[in-house]
Amino acid sequence: MRKKRISLVLGSGGARGYAHIGVIEELKKRGYEIVSISGASMGALIGGLYACGKLDLYKEWVLELDALDVASLLDISWDLRGFIGGEKVLRKLSEIVGKQKIEDLPIKFTAVATNLKTNKEVWFQEGDLLKAIRASISIPTFFTPVEMGGMLLVDGGVLNPLPVAPTMSDHTDMTIAVNLYADIPKPKIPLTKDEEEKQNRFQNILDDFLKKAQELINFSKEEKESYHIFDIMHMTFECVQNTMIRYRLSGYYPDHIIEISRDVCGPYDFYKAYEVIEAGRIAAKKTLDNI
Repeated sequence: MRKKRISLVLGSGGARGYAHIGVIEELKKRGYEIVSISGASMGALIGGLYACGKLDLYKEWVLELDALDVASLLDISWDLRGFIGGEKVLRKLSEIVGKQKIEDLPIKFTAVATNLKTNKEVWFQEGDLLKAIRASISIPTFFTPVEMGGMLLVDGGVLNPLPVAPTMSDHTDMTIAVNLYADIPKPKIPLTKDEEEKQNRFQNILDDFLKKAQELINFSKEEKESYHIFDIMHMTFECVQNTMIRYRLSGYYPDHIIEISRDVCGPYDFYKAYEVIEAGRIAAKKTLDNI
């Protein structure tokens, strides 16, 4: 029997993007052939890694990260346009990916970014893969933006968190999209003691980083407050993205949507790789069972 050829759309959503790994693994397990990928932000990162055959290496790396590794990747930027420079992350990705051109990949690939100067989305379908990914993952205020060809590029999710449009001309059997903002309960995923301890160590590192970042902008948080400035920025960005997904889907709707709970983790909970990957696998099973 011929494999079903699919176009895969991977949405933005920060650390929830680890769920894309579980989705891809479940699709492969069931014999689907992914021949086209469109992604925004973390969706562009995971999609690009799969398209160039390096996703397994990346998964192995993120599952083995310890607290010191995370701390070493948080290169606080003195650039007022973003808290994280992103150079350390990019160097690590370069070690995994190497030099890759999008047009030479065995799978059609589109990374979506946002040009702030024109208020338009930008589709990277050729050129340097890592540069395209770096532009697409530039979460406003968190990562510094990318300047390229007169453009000021930030996260593709600003204008198109679930970029179905780049796949509309694909000659495939179906288009499957992965939405990381579903308003559904998160699945219960049992964690080992080692995994729980690792998550606690990660959380301490991130809490310390946020405290230092707050000090850089002379912000002090009173104990009685429930939210700090970073919470408000993150919640605002996610609110906009959720609204944009509904707007975009009204014009371009995939054949099937795999829904990932927005509560599976926070946008910057990159220390929860194991848990979120499994959440993606569970969500994919539920959807694919009904196709």
